Amino acid sequence: MDRLTSLTVFGRVVESGGFSAAARRLNMSVTMVSNHVQALEDRLGARLLNRTTRKVSLTEIGRAYYERSSRILTELDEADRIASALHATPRGTLRLHTTMSIVRFLRPVVAEFLTLYPAVSIDLTVGERMVDVVEDGYDLIIRAVPPPDSGLVVRQLTPWRHILGCAPAYLEQYPPPKTLADIAHHNCLQFAFYPFGDEWRFEDADGKPLSVRVRGNIVTSSGEMLRLLALGGHGLFLAPMFMVVDDLAAGTLVPILPQYRTPAFAINAIYPHRNHLSTKVRSFIDLLADRFAEHRKWMNPNPGDGFGVAALDR
Repeated sequence: MDRLTSLTVFGRVVESGGFSAAARRLNMSVTMVSNHVQALEDRLGARLLNRTTRKVSLTEIGRAYYERSSRILTELDEADRIASALHATPRGTLRLHTTMSIVRFLRPVVAEFLTLYPAVSIDLTVGERMVDVVEDGYDLIIRAVPPPDSGLVVRQLTPWRHILGCAPAYLEQYPPPKTLADIAHHNCLQFAFYPFGDEWRFEDADGKPLSVRVRGNIVTSSGEMLRLLALGGHGLFLAPMFMVVDDLAAGTLVPILPQYRTPAFAINAIYPHRNHLSTKVRSFIDLLADRFAEHRKWMNPNPGDGFGVAALDR
């Protein structure tokens, strides 16, 4: 039998003065009450209660056991109360990991969350490496590429697409690609965590998947490094829309072959499980989802928009 339940039953027998009264308080049969007390006595190898036809009284051992077990049960109830209170209101430290390209969108969410929940502190790590949410001890990871571990919980915050682009200075040195096949003859700046490796994927106007094998003189895990190299005229960049929106609007980066759309991705909130998720994590994810919904108008423009300035201004 469950030991804690037996302790509770034993305490009710003592406080009620008998098995029948305890059974009524516990909504349990008299036989079951007796079995729980017997289980404790068998475990201890000692009699806890003197039983007569009229009443039940504690033995000397039973009195000492009751006093100690009552304190234990009271402390457990207090621990349950404290845990429930902590769970009801976000508090404690929230450990997050994200990439540099997402910081600009995450910053206002973090600021709002800290204002809403002053009992929470945030430990935010920014880096490009693929971290392990469990082994590295993070509550939540916010990334723009899918996690390699399919066992994790993934909540989509907002969809986005790449845009193929380059600096005007690059087009002054090299002829612009006329077809997707032409891309293979250009210097392509490659992201180390692009899910399809050196096979850049696209879709035509009918949604037919297309791809081209690319090569270039740099592969890096830093999206910001690729952006700066592209702005410097060093090659073609398959850029996340949310990273280069300002560059496109300013004309320092121009779209290439805009008639071809890239596959859809999403910025995701990634965490290890959905059962018993702490209030601080759940509240932060819900706020993320609400605020990132506001970015969907330009992160994933319609195919006909051409990724131009008009689309960015919406």
